[in-house]
Amino acid sequence: MPEEGEITIRCILVIFGGTGDLAHRKIYPAIYNLYVSGKLPENFALVAVGRRDFNNEGFREAAAESIKHYSRENKGTPDDIVHVVSSFYYFQIDFTKGEGYGQLKEFLETLDSRYQTMGNRIFYLAVAPEFFETIVTHIAANGMTDQATGFKRVVIEKPFGRDLVTARKLNDVLMSAFSEDQIYRIDHYLGKEMLQNIMVIRFANTMFEPLWNNKYIDHIQITSSETAGVENRGGYYDNAGALRDMLQNHMLQLLMLTAMEPPVSLNTHSIRDEKVKVLKALSPLDKESVSTNVVRGQYGEGIINNRKVPGYRSENRIQPDSDTETFIALKVNIDNFRWAGVPFYLRTGKRLAEKCTKIVVQFLRLPAILYYKDYGNLDPNRLIIEIQPREGVKIKFNGKKPGSKDEIIPVEMDFCQNCEIGAVSPDAYERLLLDVMCGDSTLFTRWDEVEYAWQFVDNISEAWSAQKPAFPNYAAGTWGPPESDELIGRDGRNWVNY
Repeated sequence: MPEEGEITIRCILVIFGGTGDLAHRKIYPAIYNLYVSGKLPENFALVAVGRRDFNNEGFREAAAESIKHYSRENKGTPDDIVHVVSSFYYFQIDFTKGEGYGQLKEFLETLDSRYQTMGNRIFYLAVAPEFFETIVTHIAANGMTDQATGFKRVVIEKPFGRDLVTARKLNDVLMSAFSEDQIYRIDHYLGKEMLQNIMVIRFANTMFEPLWNNKYIDHIQITSSETAGVENRGGYYDNAGALRDMLQNHMLQLLMLTAMEPPVSLNTHSIRDEKVKVLKALSPLDKESVSTNVVRGQYGEGIINNRKVPGYRSENRIQPDSDTETFIALKVNIDNFRWAGVPFYLRTGKRLAEKCTKIVVQFLRLPAILYYKDYGNLDPNRLIIEIQPREGVKIKFNGKKPGSKDEIIPVEMDFCQNCEIGAVSPDAYERLLLDVMCGDSTLFTRWDEVEYAWQFVDNISEAWSAQKPAFPNYAAGTWGPPESDELIGRDGRNWVNY
């Protein structure tokens, strides 16, 4: 990735679904933030493709309003917004039909001459997955994937299929028009600042990496919890659930980064190779182990922030008898020399007690001698990596309580990188969009990651399909169903909820 102020790339970003929620909430503000931080190429244009009746002026006004509303705090000015959206264009076609793609190609070639972008294109499919095949087919049929006239890249949002079969079908469609190094499967979690920091914490500190194994670690917890419900995503979520919406991608990405071996270098392929090895080493789950080591839940009504909220089945666009899970907790094992005997506990859900994403590394207890013998059950040492909304690292250890008595208490060292006033980390989409422009796919998902993740998740889906759940089974505002506590409790452990 180029150094700051050294942006030499140039391209046109073509967004299918350019009038949609994702584009307005994430993509346009990210482009603006890249500009004010000096990272947006000078030779850059954006074309939003959609079916709505817009002209350039009306589209730019709408994009400017989105930037004002959703952009993070920075040094930008109103004039900066005007400047950024002046290179935004709108092209109206029904992208589900072949008519219009030829005119789109001609329009992009006109902008090439105007912005000197040398034929470089990024096609961002900010649309529902059912439109991917149609769009990719028509792009290719109209000669817009030819790399002889500049680079051509395609960005797709999750979900990457609904299971292994549909994921393979989707991948076949993409590969019919693009090569693997042209495909950028975006998982915005990988753009989060502290997620990228996991590798630095592990591999740039001698105080951590030598301890990062089964000789010193008792277990690892990975939590991603939300206080929000399904909000305006009911139609999608009721077909996906926590398993497909969170575990198959975000949670397994956290697991891979936490458990991977040190790569031989920091290049894209070396890092991705080590991540995939983690998925390959996961103990497979059969029906019996799913019933023992996986818990699912669905929230009922409850209290969030002193406000009564409805149960999942009463949410907008949710079936009144839905059996879709809004919570999942599971225990997994990684069968390699580093992690043999160290359980990983993962949980994610909606309408839980707190919004947080964190990794808790709990170290083994010392032998019951010296202080452990004299002072009883001392707190275990923990390293806590906080990813959102608080970004930082905590180290919890035992120390002497000040005073004349010999008393041991847990103490804490705390680093927070977004706690200071004005300390706002870049949005994940800023980093990821810039990486696509630069051709750096390190933080994007390779096909074999997707494939192995679906193999693991499909076993859970298959086991669940044989038994009807008793939903709802946890109240909104709690930490999920009691079975989640039992899952970790039967191993003599507890979830870390602070």
